[in-house]
Amino acid sequence: MTAWTTRDIPDQSGRTAVVTGANSGIGLAAARELARRGARVVLACRSEARGREAVARITADIPSAEAEFAPLDLADLSSVRDFAGAFAGEQLDLLINNAGVMALPYGRTADGFETQFGVNHLGHFALTGLLLPKLLGTPGARIVTVSSGMHFLSDVDIADLNSERKYRRWIAYGRSKSANLLFTHELARRLARAGSEVVAAAAHPGFARTNLQTAGPRMEGRRLTERVSAAGTQVLAQSAEAGAWPTLYAATAPGVRPDSFTGPRFVGWRGAPAKSVRAKWTLDDATGERLWAASEQLTGVTYSWEK
Repeated sequence: MTAWTTRDIPDQSGRTAVVTGANSGIGLAAARELARRGARVVLACRSEARGREAVARITADIPSAEAEFAPLDLADLSSVRDFAGAFAGEQLDLLINNAGVMALPYGRTADGFETQFGVNHLGHFALTGLLLPKLLGTPGARIVTVSSGMHFLSDVDIADLNSERKYRRWIAYGRSKSANLLFTHELARRLARAGSEVVAAAAHPGFARTNLQTAGPRMEGRRLTERVSAAGTQVLAQSAEAGAWPTLYAATAPGVRPDSFTGPRFVGWRGAPAKSVRAKWTLDDATGERLWAASEQLTGVTYSWEK
């Protein structure tokens, strides 16, 4: 079988995509390729300056691109609600929950949630719920949530979702990425029960060159760690463009199954998209239901299954 590449992305003309965290890294790479194939792409980013710069980079590369910036801060639920309320148009074909933070020092979102859990999971849970009526009303719609191979570090702890008992940055990151997979699992189950053909799938980039690896050390002023991390990433990681392939495959390839998990083919690290291994706890129905109930309570967002 010939390995999938971005040349295999079907024509996206007439389709609308929202990509969170699209100002850099795999989010920008995914947005660029969708725009190249004709989609209208909304770059949902926290920083207006970086978001508009990303739009300019896309349109400079692809003069015909329909790309636009919209403000979205996943660490602030009021911003999530504002984004969903301002989203223009009745149609939403593709929601890519891409934005994330990794291994940061302990912090809290505007709503008091531990930062990694709040941004990586709760922000996207709320965004998806608020945009769901548009997705349900769009034939062929998909929801792709970006997780990580690092989800193997830890299952979610329903009794301590905000890491209040003890905070270990990498364990908290792993929990947030397991939450992404459990969310996809439970969302796919609920969509099926509602009789919807919307596909909820997950992907991960393997080891890709993005700013995630250096953000934590930079926040703490650990310059040596930041430099070492940047050097290692430069040598060992694949490009952000290659890191976006699993996301783009899950978003556009024919026959993608609900609750599938796509990652790089070569030991989950790099290469063409392929089915990825996942921890058994990310397929547990009972835990998925409990996480869903807790997420609804924490965010105040209750999903409506009516178009």
